[in-house]
Amino acid sequence: MKPIRVLIVDDHTLFRSGIKLLLQRQEGFEVVGEAGDGLEGVKRAKQLAPDVVLLDLHMPGITGREAVKLINEEAPGTRVVMLTVSEDAEDLVDCLRAGAAGYLLKNIETEFLIDAIQRAARGESVMSPQMTGKLVQELRQPKETAAPATEAEREKLSPREKEIITLLAKGASNKEVARALNVAESTVKIHVQNILKKLNLSSRVQAAVYAVEHGLAQKED
Repeated sequence: MKPIRVLIVDDHTLFRSGIKLLLQRQEGFEVVGEAGDGLEGVKRAKQLAPDVVLLDLHMPGITGREAVKLINEEAPGTRVVMLTVSEDAEDLVDCLRAGAAGYLLKNIETEFLIDAIQRAARGESVMSPQMTGKLVQELRQPKETAAPATEAEREKLSPREKEIITLLAKGASNKEVARALNVAESTVKIHVQNILKKLNLSSRVQAAVYAVEHGLAQKED
């Protein structure tokens, strides 16, 4: 199998070096580049087209949140995973809305980071365990900007796609969705891509956020 190509974007040189050394010691990873700020990260992502970008949130110049949007535009095949110290729920939701494929805290264990990068490269969403509850709590709070999905929006999705987006909103992986619906994992991937296209979203995490905020995930357990 081809190695997972990783770009590290963080303004702390020592931290970048530590992550690079860590990944170089693992089989199946290739660190293709580094950047010390958001703009340089966007430039490098466009040039290198890595599989995964590990992106800090608070950096000089543009923020990681702004960089996510630009990377999605300039390197649409790249998965962006935030790697930050911020446990703020608003930062979490803002980054996911911007198109981040995941949100990890810098205090995670090595094994969790390795697994998260692998999952992100496969197209799954990844998140530090302690942030999952914050995400749910934040999305459940009434927001002036949140609005129920219109009938037209609901009709964009087939019955099966509605089932899948409900499970995505609960944090289910493709494998878990496939098991729950008794279908092939490849079929789930196709449905997820169709959902993203119909709702004009860039990641499954955005789909989950959209589902919760617009009432598409309100089903009884």
